[in-house]
Amino acid sequence: MTITATATPGASLISPTDHTLVMIDFQSQMAFATKSIATELLRNNAALISHAAAVFDVPTILTTVAVDSFSGPMFSEITDAFPGEPLLDRTSMNTWEDAAVIDEVNRIGKTRIVFAGLWTGVCIVGPVASAIDQGFEAYFISDACGDVSVEAHERAVQRMIQLGAVPMTSVQYLLELQRDWARTETYDAVTGVARKYAGAYGLGITYAKTMFGASEGGH
Repeated sequence: MTITATATPGASLISPTDHTLVMIDFQSQMAFATKSIATELLRNNAALISHAAAVFDVPTILTTVAVDSFSGPMFSEITDAFPGEPLLDRTSMNTWEDAAVIDEVNRIGKTRIVFAGLWTGVCIVGPVASAIDQGFEAYFISDACGDVSVEAHERAVQRMIQLGAVPMTSVQYLLELQRDWARTETYDAVTGVARKYAGAYGLGITYAKTMFGASEGGH
């Protein structure tokens, strides 16, 4: 059997228009007990995916739990990327059991959902499992999630993969949205996000542009 290759992306790759981003419980009280990832790296990765989504106008749901009575405000790195975006506060640990969140999921109308938040084994496993059970396609950004231990995080990641969810990383999310450096309308914004939040990769971009005026868009 002969297979003919075509210069087209795989169907499993995400694009700015084919998914909803759901960011869950990035709050102080949840972060205090998160031990699977350093807090500063967690905040950085959360900021990276938030600003990536904002660049590409990805529909995004921001949800918290007990924001005024227990858990505290959502990270400002996230809310700064979405000025005026309402925060949907819940009592349920499983975001998918909150009627206001589900109303927003249905209003947006995407069947592919990308999740990130705290904690992996509770606040992410719950909606991922529930979304998959209802026929949605679930992705999760593993380095923008965290749990009370490495063990707790890794078991949650394994469980979600076994259920059929797709893991990805924060930088992968950013670059998969851009996918082609010749897309000049978002090039500056994407490299700007990378320079600010993408660690050593961002330093490399800064170096190349400062020293050589380099650009990824050329051959």
